[in-house]
Amino acid sequence: MTFRVLHQSTPNKTRCPYRVVVKTTGREIDWINQYLDYETLRRLTDNTLRSYAHELLHFLRWWESVHHTDLVTKDSLTESTLLDYVRFQSGLPRPLSGGTINQRVAIVDKALRHVFPAAPQQIAPGFQQSYWQRAPMGIGRPQLALSRLRVKSPKRTMAPLSVDEVARFWSSFRTSRDLAIVGLMLLQGLRSQEVLNLNRDDLLLAEAQIRVRGKGNKTRFLPLAPEATQLLDHYLRLERPAQSTDALFVSLKGPARGARMTPAGLRSLFRHHRQSTGVKIANPHRFRHTFASDMVRGGVSLPALMQLMGHAQIQTTLVYMQVTPLEVYQQYARAVAQLIRPVPVPRS
Repeated sequence: MTFRVLHQSTPNKTRCPYRVVVKTTGREIDWINQYLDYETLRRLTDNTLRSYAHELLHFLRWWESVHHTDLVTKDSLTESTLLDYVRFQSGLPRPLSGGTINQRVAIVDKALRHVFPAAPQQIAPGFQQSYWQRAPMGIGRPQLALSRLRVKSPKRTMAPLSVDEVARFWSSFRTSRDLAIVGLMLLQGLRSQEVLNLNRDDLLLAEAQIRVRGKGNKTRFLPLAPEATQLLDHYLRLERPAQSTDALFVSLKGPARGARMTPAGLRSLFRHHRQSTGVKIANPHRFRHTFASDMVRGGVSLPALMQLMGHAQIQTTLVYMQVTPLEVYQQYARAVAQLIRPVPVPRS
């Protein structure tokens, strides 16, 4: 039996537009869709709901391969259910990162506990023990952690793009639209989805500001760099079709001319320029990371950088506070130069 995630647009705000169904018959998987409807009531974004649906689809396919049924009941859950699921993912021919496994297990854990609230100890009694987790750096209150079933994941490090890599990638663009898109990532630190979600009225060029809708539909106003303002002005004056949607960035040619640019279109754009320039690590998030690194080197404070990046937790911003060995040496040399003073020679 095969399953799929089906998108069904509906005016009902209490029903998730993403449904997990049997591919051949269209029969819905009730327990999964019940949980997705619950998360829809919490007003999670469409991107989050789609991610949850696909992660639960992965678990469902594993469950069906083991139990030969798509029916999950309270009695069929055992204390080794999540452990077996982790073992399965860890033994796949193509290795999965610890972060991917942890994300899937966390979503499945939440879904099962919501749908089967009477069986919390049957899911993972050896790990589901409430304890208080200290807040990072002692900032904020301790949080109640509900599960310790985690795969150790190595700390990710992401090096920013060099000046040469940025210059090579930048010089390959030929349209004002594409330059404006990359400029918003490099000069403003916007996420790819934040760029695609921009509308024409989000630009406040006269005030040199831009309104950005980030994760969780949280809105923030950011100052526009003069270079970004110029790029956007050129795009609006020279290329953006007059008969367009409210979207800021739209398709410039083909049957979709004037329609909002899609995530697939943005991925294709970056893929093409990575191949043509040879800058293989150039992607939207790498430009965002480069922006953050430039702000740190420029002396921007941690709270200000947190606001610019649109982070909800300050520990997320700390990921970008990386110092290179050269910067360590330079700061050390400056400190030593300030501390060392010539010894005064006593007068005879």
